[in-house]
Amino acid sequence: MPDAAHLAAIHAASFTNPRPWTAAEIAGLLDMPGSFLAEVPGGFVLGRVVLDEAELLTIAVAPDARRRGIGARLLAAFETQAQARGAAYGFLEVAADNLAATALYAGAGWQVCGRRKGYYRDGPGGPVDALLMQRTFAQPMA
Repeated sequence: MPDAAHLAAIHAASFTNPRPWTAAEIAGLLDMPGSFLAEVPGGFVLGRVVLDEAELLTIAVAPDARRRGIGARLLAAFETQAQARGAAYGFLEVAADNLAATALYAGAGWQVCGRRKGYYRDGPGGPVDALLMQRTFAQPMA
């Protein structure tokens, strides 16, 4: 079993809005059917697959590990694991003011498909919109 406290520490260093997840919340997500985790030193991605849809639940890179391609590697690991579990489509949400993350996702072919106004409310800067993004994964050739 992954060390949920270690993952929560990375998450806490990575996020203020939305608020970071606790070790108990991360452990609960890891226990859910279809959930999966990819880790590298300084970061992790947590996702889940239900039928043919994958949801990127969170991707976190510690501040001292950023700008080294870790986020891109974690996103690629999410996509690979999701497809291996039968996902044809991916979905995620991201804070609209998280410019580094939105650029990462857009650069990997994710497209904005919706917006939740004022969705993130617990950060120091007040409410922030959530962008909903989606991507169709490569389909295997018949």
